[in-house]
Amino acid sequence: MNEGPIVVGVDGTSAGVRALSWAMDEATLRGVPLHVVNVWNYEPLADWAMTSEQEARGRSEATVESALREVAVGRETFPRIIRKCLRGSAAEVLEEQARGAALLVVAAHTGGGLRRIVLGSTTAHCVRHSTAPVVVLPPAAVEAPHDGAKVEEGAR
Repeated sequence: MNEGPIVVGVDGTSAGVRALSWAMDEATLRGVPLHVVNVWNYEPLADWAMTSEQEARGRSEATVESALREVAVGRETFPRIIRKCLRGSAAEVLEEQARGAALLVVAAHTGGGLRRIVLGSTTAHCVRHSTAPVVVLPPAAVEAPHDGAKVEEGAR
């Protein structure tokens, strides 16, 4: 059976690195290519930082390379890796990239309030709209603020 690639979204966070590591293991196991996707956006009239489109694209490329270097440590085998730094809305770009894929892999993020709403919206969109099966890696254990014990985010 000729499976499609595994597509994984990376965003420069530890959650994105976890998703990449899991997706790389799965792509290696299945013998399929791994598409590593970072989505960037640049709106010259809305972007308050003095940044050019080329700088935004360069940061995207650096994000992908940094994540790949981090998950490469200790690995002996790798799938064929295809790097994709694409401009647009993360949710829509990941949905499009997953067409014909074996899996779309994304990570849930921790955080409170507005951060959870904004960051969670990409994952929620992918789960609702992807034509490929979606794997959502749960948040990693986090430090409890009161006693330092590790707890799962969902257990709070």
